[in-house]
Amino acid sequence: MVKQGLRRMAVAALLALSAFGAQQVYAQGSPAPDPFWNVPDIGSLPDDDHGRLVRRGRDLITATYAHIGPLVPDATKRYAGNNLACRNCHLDAGTKKFGNPLWGLLDQFPQYDSESGQPITIEQRLNACMTRSMNGKPLPIESQEMRAMVAYVGFLSLGVKPGEKLTGYGAGQMAELDRAADPVRGNGIFKQNCAICHGTDGAGLRRSLPTTDLGYMVPPLWGPDSFNNSAGMNRLVTLANFAHDNMPNGTSYVMPRLSVEDAWDVAAFVISQPRPIKADLDKDYPDLLQKPADTPYGPYADGFSLAQHVYGPFKPIRDEIARLKAAGAVPGKRAP
Repeated sequence: MVKQGLRRMAVAALLALSAFGAQQVYAQGSPAPDPFWNVPDIGSLPDDDHGRLVRRGRDLITATYAHIGPLVPDATKRYAGNNLACRNCHLDAGTKKFGNPLWGLLDQFPQYDSESGQPITIEQRLNACMTRSMNGKPLPIESQEMRAMVAYVGFLSLGVKPGEKLTGYGAGQMAELDRAADPVRGNGIFKQNCAICHGTDGAGLRRSLPTTDLGYMVPPLWGPDSFNNSAGMNRLVTLANFAHDNMPNGTSYVMPRLSVEDAWDVAAFVISQPRPIKADLDKDYPDLLQKPADTPYGPYADGFSLAQHVYGPFKPIRDEIARLKAAGAVPGKRAP
């Protein structure tokens, strides 16, 4: 009886501690967890054509560099321009909540894309990652690699009803700062929390043998083998939320290790570093009034500086865009 009582007390204490931690997370602006959704088990698939296609798609997500990277033996398969893997941004092969998951996406396409100014398919959305996050070139729509990745996204979407909105999409949505994020302060946070894995130079850690390239154990955050300046991870809102909910590696959004303020500032430091530059970015967002406030490249229609678009604060920008829209303004191009 005494042991039972002690066990009940321990369980109650753990539940109370968990609830307290969750309250702290929600107070910081992270969404509440969704306890009712779990991704399908890929091991349950039969060894048939579809099962093999889905598994091939997962392999492309987890080890992109090994199949379509810039160093693969078959030069015709070198679609990625860096040695990253899709899983570096889509954690746990696209299955982690607030780790940019891939589940539940298939029925959301075609959808309007403000970046291109037109409706796009799931294949076009994947190719946007290829040309931006992977700093490469588009996969042919009918290629086996594209069909495999779409099949994997479709498999992860099993059980999601059309139009159903699950929590856990994206990287979270914490409260924004009412000041500009500070890359100088963020440098200190990076050295204390991130450099031990990513290196002081942000170059990451390769997992290679003398005769075999096995990709990165820890991905680079800047430099020539990182994502380019048009990637979603090069936008402050995306990277700050991703860092808060997932970093250092192994962190969960339920119990974040970085404070909200530290996440904004360390993200500002990372995006202040050099990385590949994508050409023709002036063609993005034909309607400049639909351009997100934290897009780190011009032109802009709102008159705010490039620095404010990169580091914030973003509310004044959004307020001005809303004013221009309400006034019926025709989007114009201004120098960044």
